[in-house]
Amino acid sequence: MTARVAVLGASGYAGGELVRLLARHPRVELVAVAGSSRAGEPMAAVFPHLRGLVSLDLADAARPDLWDRLEADFVFLALPSGQAAALLPQVFPPARERGVRVIDLSGDLRLPRQSYEAWYGRPAADPALQAEAVYGLSELFSDRIRTARLVANPGCYPTAILLALAPLAVAGALAGGQVVVDAKSGVSGAGRSASLATAFAEVNENFAPYKVGRHQHTPEVEQVLGWLAGRDMTVLLTTHLLPVTRGILATCYVRPPAGWQPRSGPGRAGGQGTRPPGQERGCPGGEAAAGQEPLAEAAGDPGEALYGLYRSFYAGKPFVRVLPPGQVPAIKHVQGSNLCDIGLHYDPRTGWITVFAAIDNLVKGAAGQAVQNLNLMAGWDETTGLDLVPLFP
Repeated sequence: MTARVAVLGASGYAGGELVRLLARHPRVELVAVAGSSRAGEPMAAVFPHLRGLVSLDLADAARPDLWDRLEADFVFLALPSGQAAALLPQVFPPARERGVRVIDLSGDLRLPRQSYEAWYGRPAADPALQAEAVYGLSELFSDRIRTARLVANPGCYPTAILLALAPLAVAGALAGGQVVVDAKSGVSGAGRSASLATAFAEVNENFAPYKVGRHQHTPEVEQVLGWLAGRDMTVLLTTHLLPVTRGILATCYVRPPAGWQPRSGPGRAGGQGTRPPGQERGCPGGEAAAGQEPLAEAAGDPGEALYGLYRSFYAGKPFVRVLPPGQVPAIKHVQGSNLCDIGLHYDPRTGWITVFAAIDNLVKGAAGQAVQNLNLMAGWDETTGLDLVPLFP
């Protein structure tokens, strides 16, 4: 089976990355690309690295009648937040009737109305669409993604943070309800539009926090951790801008409740599970959220037991690499790939656990995960078209 796909928002970094991945996907025919800017130009003029690989011209993504002419099985939306919310109520219901399935990379469908409007500062999407959307963190919600008509692709920071903390959430280590996260991103995470904050002279040889206490990915992380932990969560997230093009490194600090010990057990990523009672939107956790039968405590060093917990949780998940005790991830080791590298440290002096996660923000944090979700929805092996070796040096 070959799927016909279209990318709307192909003039931005995430959209351009989607086109790059789809152009060489063995089971995909790329039938249309559209952008919120530079409509009418060849894709190779917008992204010269695609010269000779993609021969399509950019259509105008803002035209609702574009959907009437799309002969696609899957549509990726890589539009800025707010644009998808405005467009989808007009075009998605009739497209769904034709069997079209949509993967949205914006933040418009990830949060309930009140939370979205408070953190994004703009009107939320149609509540019916928001309720229908399945949260697309591939490793945790694969069963729901496979049958979804509308998928809300996670944000870049939440992807790294949630993969770092999901095993601890399921295992009861977040019973205190509070987590501290220090996360750094490359400049491409800010998008392709020109701004003073991302100008070369401002970013080069510099390193600074931004959106302190108000980053819009905070409630997304809290929401999903709450699904997995079965309780309300508060996350103190501080984001920083690195003077690099690609990559996210998230450092997460957790102090487990007294007496908690890491256990290896059958709880693992993936599957369907159930959501906590009263959850506002439908996106239940995986087998991970369904609970973990306590087994005998792993003997020996607590760091080794923690490593065993993570290895068990992510068994069979090809894009998550859990590093052995004493090793830490680096963004250089995942650039250009759909991988997430996770490192662990247990400090017996303070009782705190530190979890590190490194991803490429444009691949695993955006386009790569969207293609991974396409593979799940189409019933293919989730690694199809994503066997990307990281770039080094």
